[in-house]
Amino acid sequence: MSSDDDQASSSRSDTEAIADFQPLDRLNAFSDGVFAIVITLLVLELPVPPATIPVLPALAESWPDFLGYAISFAFVGGLWLSHAALTKYLKQGDAVFFRLNLVLLFCVSLLPFATHLMVVHIEGEGAREAVALYGVNLFLASGMITALLYYGARDRYLVVDNVADDQLRRAYRRRRGYLVFSALIIIVGLVAPEIALGFYIALTFGFIIQPLIKVRHRH
Repeated sequence: MSSDDDQASSSRSDTEAIADFQPLDRLNAFSDGVFAIVITLLVLELPVPPATIPVLPALAESWPDFLGYAISFAFVGGLWLSHAALTKYLKQGDAVFFRLNLVLLFCVSLLPFATHLMVVHIEGEGAREAVALYGVNLFLASGMITALLYYGARDRYLVVDNVADDQLRRAYRRRRGYLVFSALIIIVGLVAPEIALGFYIALTFGFIIQPLIKVRHRH
């Protein structure tokens, strides 16, 4: 094969390789939009008392709806922050990464349904199944964040040049630890849904309080 043929073949290979990669701006924009829509759908599920009954007692009776909203808002916010931290490590994505991200968004988009299912059945006979299914939804969404991190860090051509391997390994270990904890809460929900709900409430308060503690320590 001549040198001209070698150069032509190399040029075609480079073009095909470039075509496999996509910048992350559209992925981030689309993902941010889905996260925002999910949070909007969550608040639209909150009941508004009719004008014919007292407002405060009616709102008090709807406490599961407001509790479910607070919990899911915190988890959607946490997933969004994790997604933002993940893409900060990357400079580009390929077709597999984009499709994995779509699976993540599929799991996130199910949260309004899973939240409504949990709040409707939290005081009924189906509490165990409803709380466990909610936990499964959270586990799958968190698992997809972990899968995206693993896939992105597996090959350095997707990673920003100044990100160290140790930094990626630490992030991956943290994600795995959270997955184990999420799986344990699912098991607890099948046995004692009230305790599992207590864990979710504690995590929600932790999500709110953590940045305040960091600000206080800074000052």
